[in-house]
Amino acid sequence: MADNSSLIGGESLQQQINYRVIIVQLLVVIFLCINLLLIATFFKKEFLYTTTRYILYVVTLLSDSFILLMSDVLLILTFFQITMHVWLCIIITVLVLLYLMVTPVTLTAMTLERYVAICMPLRHGELCSTRSAINCILIIHSLSSVPCIVVLSNFFASASLSLYEQHSLCLCSVEIFILFRWHDHIRSAVHQIYFLIMCITIVFCYFKIMKVAKTASGENRKSTWKGLRTVILHAFQLLLCLIRLWCPFIEAAVLQINFRLFINVRYFNYIMFSLAPRCLSPLIYGLRDEKYFLELKKYAFFGLYNKKY
Repeated sequence: MADNSSLIGGESLQQQINYRVIIVQLLVVIFLCINLLLIATFFKKEFLYTTTRYILYVVTLLSDSFILLMSDVLLILTFFQITMHVWLCIIITVLVLLYLMVTPVTLTAMTLERYVAICMPLRHGELCSTRSAINCILIIHSLSSVPCIVVLSNFFASASLSLYEQHSLCLCSVEIFILFRWHDHIRSAVHQIYFLIMCITIVFCYFKIMKVAKTASGENRKSTWKGLRTVILHAFQLLLCLIRLWCPFIEAAVLQINFRLFINVRYFNYIMFSLAPRCLSPLIYGLRDEKYFLELKKYAFFGLYNKKY
């Protein structure tokens, strides 16, 4: 009787997992299509690909699209219990770790761009030129690679040479780099420092823009308050990314209590703190920005939509 109960429970859990994997596939496909449409629109208009805020915006779209795609691939590999060589898993995980940081760092850079545009309008053209945007992208990737380098350094210093040649018996995930508990503590500490600096930067920009918004008038006031709302959305995205860092600790604690609860919590964390922050980017500039949205509608309707200026 106990065996039958456990079998039924196992089948129920498997059906639940199947259902959730299908939902994730639908969400990923929908948002990848939206992102690709936004990226294609960006390259169609010169004023989009020569404006700093739109250039940084597309960096987040590319980063988010990559993370959506790779996280979905890893999810499917996990679902079908597919293993791979450790060296291949290391390459994939390094790229995932890098681009997990690129999005929040770029969000911070976009917040600084809004700060310069609103609080230092006379210097905006000089500080936020197309050339400056390219340099900014290089700086963003350099800063984003530091946590990845720290994790890799700890891993390579602790792992044996035979580990790179063996066929991984465990599924490919970021946890492959966590050979000792102190590895996880160092990784968490580096991420927390990064996010603390980014949070301070966003809060600073928020209060500076708020100060300008109170003294602005007319069209400037409307533009300033819109910039302030954008900063708030960036802060919300950053908060979701920050919470994602705490998820492994929560999941590890829940796993000790109940496996079914662990599956539910991990699925919720994946949707809320991995997919949701990546899906907010199209809303912030792609749909809220009037110029971008206008070009998006023209491109989406194959030029049939036209608006008289």
